[in-house]
Amino acid sequence: MTDDDFLSRFATCTLAPEHFNHLGHLRLGWILLRRLPADDAVMQACIGIRRYATHLGAADKFHWTITEALLRLLLAGGAADHGQDWQSFLAANMELEQDARARLALHYSPERLADAAARTAFVQPDRAPLPL
Repeated sequence: MTDDDFLSRFATCTLAPEHFNHLGHLRLGWILLRRLPADDAVMQACIGIRRYATHLGAADKFHWTITEALLRLLLAGGAADHGQDWQSFLAANMELEQDARARLALHYSPERLADAAARTAFVQPDRAPLPL
């Protein structure tokens, strides 16, 4: 599926759930960061994922802080670099696919991420600052 197809299906909530696993979340962030200024990409991703999760009856799964933090890590990994395709980016940033929780744990304690406020708005890290 092309990036345009993926984005269109996501935006209209017609993307099959199996295409929006963890890798699908990363792909969405990568696409948006390549097309929009970082702040706009974060906002569009967070609002879109919350809408998509609600459409699927899983609104409680959306977590704003995790989504925004992962987008910042994607950006730090070169997501806005137009010289890389998705597979090349992923190969250069395998830890985001294979163990995103460990990457987040460098910045956030489990208690901070479990806080109810972190689910609905961005909460600053309590361990180490996020890049960018």
